[in-house]
Amino acid sequence: MAIAWVVGVLIAGTSVSYAQGGSGSDSMASGKSASQTATSKSADRALQKRVRAVLAKDKHVTVSNITVRARAGAVTLQGTVPGQEEIERAGDIAKGVTGVTSVNNLLTVRTAGQ
Repeated sequence: MAIAWVVGVLIAGTSVSYAQGGSGSDSMASGKSASQTATSKSADRALQKRVRAVLAKDKHVTVSNITVRARAGAVTLQGTVPGQEEIERAGDIAKGVTGVTSVNNLLTVRTAGQ
């Protein structure tokens, strides 16, 4: 009877531990709460808008085909521009925006007909 009681306790303890390892532990493992994630997404969107606005103000950069993405200060520029000098200028402008920690410039020169 003592063995049956020990086995029962072990099984009950295992099921409680397993039940606690659900989705709650997943959010703890990531180290971010939902509000921290929302805040970082909001900050990323704000940085994207700032970079795009500064690019749009420059008369030497055509922003109509440029996409700006930001994540934790790292900015990626994607799309096409008419010439190589615009690629370089857009990257330099993005680097100068407050909050930008790095720029991944993936812009390419637009070929005829694009």
